[in-house]
Amino acid sequence: MKRYTPNSPQAIARILCMFMMGDGVMDPRELDSFDRLDLLSLLGLERKAFLALFHDYCNDISDEAEPDGSIHLVDRARADLVLDEVTDHQKRLLTCAIALDLCKADDTISEPEMALLQYMMAKWHITLDTLEEQFIRQ
Repeated sequence: MKRYTPNSPQAIARILCMFMMGDGVMDPRELDSFDRLDLLSLLGLERKAFLALFHDYCNDISDEAEPDGSIHLVDRARADLVLDEVTDHQKRLLTCAIALDLCKADDTISEPEMALLQYMMAKWHITLDTLEEQFIRQ
């Protein structure tokens, strides 16, 4: 799997790609969220660059396919590798908030998305209360 500079827009974007593919379906409403909330400019990425990152992420996970062709969309070792590239606390908070929005974009938080979100937040020691304090109560 490709490595990115720690805390870079690319490292954050790859985490978001992991969420977008976590349930096996990239819902167009997830991309709409990026436009509606102007997330790409917040991350410092052009749309074309984000779509290239998404494509690269899909290629990476397909390269990890089992001999029978099965792909584990939510994999702890891959999640750790991807999540460990974001170490800055503020960027972790932002990533969690965006991931939560992406999970809700299709009006349903799937079990894989919920599991991944809980894993990321526990790993990073972030709670829903912390997100609310940072992004809602301001």
